[in-house]
Amino acid sequence: MTYDRKDIANLADEYVLGLTESATAAEIEEIMERDPELKAAIAASRERFLPLDIAVTPATVNESLWDRIDSTLPAQNVASETPVATVANDNSRKGWKIAALSSIAAACLLAIGLGYSLTRTSDPLVIAVLINEAGEVQAVVEDFGNERATVRLLADFAVPNDKTMEVWTLPSREMGPVSLGLLNGVRSARLDRRPLPSPRDNQLYEITLEQAGGSPTGRPTGPVLAKGLAKLPR
Repeated sequence: MTYDRKDIANLADEYVLGLTESATAAEIEEIMERDPELKAAIAASRERFLPLDIAVTPATVNESLWDRIDSTLPAQNVASETPVATVANDNSRKGWKIAALSSIAAACLLAIGLGYSLTRTSDPLVIAVLINEAGEVQAVVEDFGNERATVRLLADFAVPNDKTMEVWTLPSREMGPVSLGLLNGVRSARLDRRPLPSPRDNQLYEITLEQAGGSPTGRPTGPVLAKGLAKLPR
């Protein structure tokens, strides 16, 4: 396993929060025994996130909740021969479970982002949870409004060798989309944010797949991998 020494703090946070793949976590556990800096970063992360661990009581969602949700939904008659994939508004229990769990995951990640931010020396002005077209959480962007922003990837992305991931925001319709920077590989990163108007509530953030070196036009040209609207920490 290789990693940038500058990203040790982010790597430690992702490991402690359980956001790394099991194979990667096993490698980290092996490496930290011979890497004092990584071991110290993980210990610091555990200490910093301890308030989140002790403040939340684990809970399970039982079947009665799904029964109550089902009972409040209007009945829909969907022809049996219609492929499930083509039904635009499928109110089946499975579909609602997926949607509900996606919403819960986004809310939890936002809460983690807020808790993570409150332990930093400076707080982000806005936090955006980015999701893909399937509603799956892909990344969290923290914009500090002081020429610095961070993006934390929470999913695996397939990026060809001749492509790169670029992070964008939309300060205003008049200004149009503005690049916050390129990601060096498929990893979380700190971005040197351009001097822009102070980020605001419901400001759009997104990640696109661009050609190597970034968009040739200064505007998004590739497919959108994930996007979301920012929220002000309360």
